[in-house]
Amino acid sequence: MVEWPLVRIHAPGQLSLDAVAAPEPGPDDVLVAVQQCGICGSDLGYTAMGGLPGYPLPMPLGHELSGVVERVGSRVQGFAPGDRVVVNPTAGGNAIGNGGAEGGFAPLLLVRGVSRDAGILFRLPDSLSDEEGALVEPLSVAMHAANRSELSAGDKLVIFGAGPIGLGVLLVARYLGLDHCVVVDRSERRLALARALGATPVSAGDDGLAARLCAEFGSVQYLGQTLPDIDVLIEATGVGAVFEQCVQLARFRSRLTVVGVHKAPAQIDLLSVLARELRITGSMAYPDEFPAVIEMLASGRVDASALISHRFPLSAFEQAFAVASDPNEAVKVMVDCQR
Repeated sequence: MVEWPLVRIHAPGQLSLDAVAAPEPGPDDVLVAVQQCGICGSDLGYTAMGGLPGYPLPMPLGHELSGVVERVGSRVQGFAPGDRVVVNPTAGGNAIGNGGAEGGFAPLLLVRGVSRDAGILFRLPDSLSDEEGALVEPLSVAMHAANRSELSAGDKLVIFGAGPIGLGVLLVARYLGLDHCVVVDRSERRLALARALGATPVSAGDDGLAARLCAEFGSVQYLGQTLPDIDVLIEATGVGAVFEQCVQLARFRSRLTVVGVHKAPAQIDLLSVLARELRITGSMAYPDEFPAVIEMLASGRVDASALISHRFPLSAFEQAFAVASDPNEAVKVMVDCQR
């Protein structure tokens, strides 16, 4: 029996690189040799929880990936061995690395149902690296947040959280022509990266954050308050207190988009929402952003590789996850699944 290694969760905080039987692709499936797979914040969350509630253990991990087609089923058209691809892990009901039967932290990945769903596999242009291909998934999360925010050139934007998603929104915003972007975070390393990517970095520890933002964007008076003249606020931290702060900083008819994953309820000052006619929008995953992100990366106008802070082989997955767990140390940790 042929086996390959696969990172799986067995219990809260317990990961292992298991030897699993290699499944055979059916007529509708594609077998992909995974080249690069990024560690997502949700991977860390799933590990801490001991997997997704209601899903069987051990649970495979890994969903931010690029690879090369190894084999195709008889009913699959448009793909052939040797094609470089990125995988939409949520399409086709596969839930790759998200409670499904397969995960991307493995040298080979079975992608089911490709013949039935054109939104599962996408070709990676030769101009893009395997690492850039693995960034398509998190950047699609970021682009969806930008789309939900209706970002356009000329908007004044504040992003709270300089993790991969917050910085991804910054990249998308700059690609869309926004010149005035502020990123707020506590990590000096991440703020330095935000500056390098074209934003004005502001420390979340500043006591006078509202005054600092007024100095950056100008101020407006509303109902006796002095507020920063911000068009769009992106909450990418998943911290309830930050969301509440965003509501208090928002001016009349500004737009607040929540893309950070909140694990606990947050307070909402509905009087402020009402008085400011504040529009609050949730943004989850990516219904159809993969092609647009690939086009963005292929344009050469975005340096997404700057998000990658660390690189590890699959054989050192424990070290990779340990580094990824420290937000002061890591931004995006990439795993080479062929090593």
